[in-house]
Amino acid sequence: MEIIKALDIKKNYGTVQVLKGINLQINAGEIVAIVGSSGAGKTTLLQLLGTLDQPSSGQIFFEGKDISNLKGNTLSDFRNHHIGFVFQFHHLLPEFSALENVCIPAWISKADRKATEERALELLTFLGVDHRKDNKPSQLSGGEAQRVAVARSLINSPKVVFADEPTGNLDSANAKELHKLFFELREKYGQTFVIVTHNEELANSADRIIHIADGVIL
Repeated sequence: MEIIKALDIKKNYGTVQVLKGINLQINAGEIVAIVGSSGAGKTTLLQLLGTLDQPSSGQIFFEGKDISNLKGNTLSDFRNHHIGFVFQFHHLLPEFSALENVCIPAWISKADRKATEERALELLTFLGVDHRKDNKPSQLSGGEAQRVAVARSLINSPKVVFADEPTGNLDSANAKELHKLFFELREKYGQTFVIVTHNEELANSADRIIHIADGVIL
């Protein structure tokens, strides 16, 4: 079943055209890798699909609804409830514990505090870092911090998780573990993953690879 559809997406920054007419669809439950050289437009596409930015022209549909021009609180609410993000640099808030960092998106949506903490602990346990729940980000290894970031991306049970170079800051052993976790998470929670990566092993293990060069899909 199709969950995301992009029609003739173009994105300009001033006079520079970064995306030149992207058409794609992503099905529910898929793990899709987006690959291409630096400057090809991968991250720009990911940000547009994830509503972090808006296309200069074209349409993006989420479960059949045009989300290209959502703004303000409507956009924030949509993103908070339907989309999760994992970044290369985990962006955990340094003053909060691992558990609190995971809970933050749910607290923003005013979810029940006790239920949120139980869900966060369940995710941290599944990801193998529940023993670090009270530690601050500065006390975590890179692999642990990225697992906490993955748990945070899942706290509101989003339909799609967008990951931008999620293994780019990890050593090869932790990168392999994170690859494996994406597939385990898909099996357990039914998540759809769209992953921008330079990691060939991760890309080749995905259900599908989308190659981008010079702002177009090859």
